[in-house]
Amino acid sequence: MIEITEPAKNKIVELRTEESKTDEHNIRVSVKGGGCSGLMYDLDFDDEIKEGDQIFEDKGIKILVDKRSLLYLLGTKLDFSDGLNGKGFQFINPNASRTCGCGESFSV
Repeated sequence: MIEITEPAKNKIVELRTEESKTDEHNIRVSVKGGGCSGLMYDLDFDDEIKEGDQIFEDKGIKILVDKRSLLYLLGTKLDFSDGLNGKGFQFINPNASRTCGCGESFSV
């Protein structure tokens, strides 16, 4: 399962409105190769559910995850911060053994 914090939910709803997306546009979270630690998170809106996708729902937000990425993301919490120490979405991933300073890449 992937959990979404209240601040992340609020930002997703705000971005969905700003980008003229409908409620049919779910959040797709995936993992791709790259970054200084080897793996990077990818977060985007997607209105298509693909074969093999796992679908989670938290706080009224549907989250789509492909099979390959699911292994890296189980138990992850998606948060959003706009404080002094940085702004943006943050992944709190219990599977990550190391993360880079910017928090955008990780390794297992």
